[in-house]
Amino acid sequence: MDTLFNFLIDTGFAGMTWGNAIMILIGGIFIYLAITKDYEPLLLLPIGFGAILGNIPYAEGMSLSVYDEGSVLRYIYFGVSQGVFPPLIFLGIGAMTDFSTMLSNPKLVLLGAAAQVGIFLTLIGALFLGFSPAESGAIGIIGGADGPTAIFLSSRLAPHLLGAIAIAAYSYMALVPVIQPPIMKLLTTRKERLIRMKPPRQVSKRERIIFPIAAFLICAMIAPGSIVLIGMLFFGNLLKESGVTERLANTARHAMIDIVTILLGFSVGASTQAQTFLKPESLLIFGLGALSFCVATTGGVLFAKFMNLFLKEKINPLLGAAGVSAVPDSARVVQMVGREEDPDNHLLMNAMAPNVAGVIGSAIGAGILWSVLMH
Repeated sequence: MDTLFNFLIDTGFAGMTWGNAIMILIGGIFIYLAITKDYEPLLLLPIGFGAILGNIPYAEGMSLSVYDEGSVLRYIYFGVSQGVFPPLIFLGIGAMTDFSTMLSNPKLVLLGAAAQVGIFLTLIGALFLGFSPAESGAIGIIGGADGPTAIFLSSRLAPHLLGAIAIAAYSYMALVPVIQPPIMKLLTTRKERLIRMKPPRQVSKRERIIFPIAAFLICAMIAPGSIVLIGMLFFGNLLKESGVTERLANTARHAMIDIVTILLGFSVGASTQAQTFLKPESLLIFGLGALSFCVATTGGVLFAKFMNLFLKEKINPLLGAAGVSAVPDSARVVQMVGREEDPDNHLLMNAMAPNVAGVIGSAIGAGILWSVLMH
């Protein structure tokens, strides 16, 4: 009977708390959104299942969670806590990305820069709510709409907030199709949404090869703190554009990024134990995250309208919303909203220019915040 009693008190049922139940429910909601709504399924499904796994109670002394010394999950989570996985994801993104649309219309880069206003306004908001400068910088990067960048910077500036920041960043990235369209429609007129863009010009192979090298040097000199992320992004792009390392590029953009995405999403989800995750500061981070996405979208759209005051050839202001670096979802949202007004208005290729510029901009922003706030 003693053996049976000890077994019963060591089951998950006996140790279950309301917090664990809430987090398991949230994990289930993530899985539901991934499967039925197709909201970033490659991320939300691993995170959702990881959250369920991470909130199963277990007996004291068993090393099972990402926080327990000697746990298998802790070794997987090492790639998150030490910022190993984000650069590998950037390598894969670089090997996938075609910068031709950005090179064919360089002024659209400014839209990617303008959308980064969400980072710095969110930082100010976090400071106002009582977070430290380092914590505020880590929270602010959520406004860049780039999950790997958010994980990388928070692992450096505020590792104790990493779980909440990662979940907030990926949650709102998944909700880009829900968050952005109302803001885009509110800030633009129908006439503006009907503006058609010229097809991107043909970019030569020489330009595509020179760009990742030159762009890396410029970005690294501006923000040395971004070297790891930017370096991997442009290295991956050089593998793709060189034409002589197709096997390496294929590995980076398929097998490797898929493996890293699985491990990152699952371990981030497993880190959301109710005892460490369900705190007032987590709710504040989620609120600031939602605000940052709205501000970033607003900044990109309004800056496009501002540019139109000086341009003879007008830009469709919807493109400004693609300045957030949720690649390629925000570009798809621009295409979707544009086609609601005119089914023959294809904005996707042009929207990819500010979209990939936003990836670069968020990484540079992270490098700047790291160098300024690490002291």
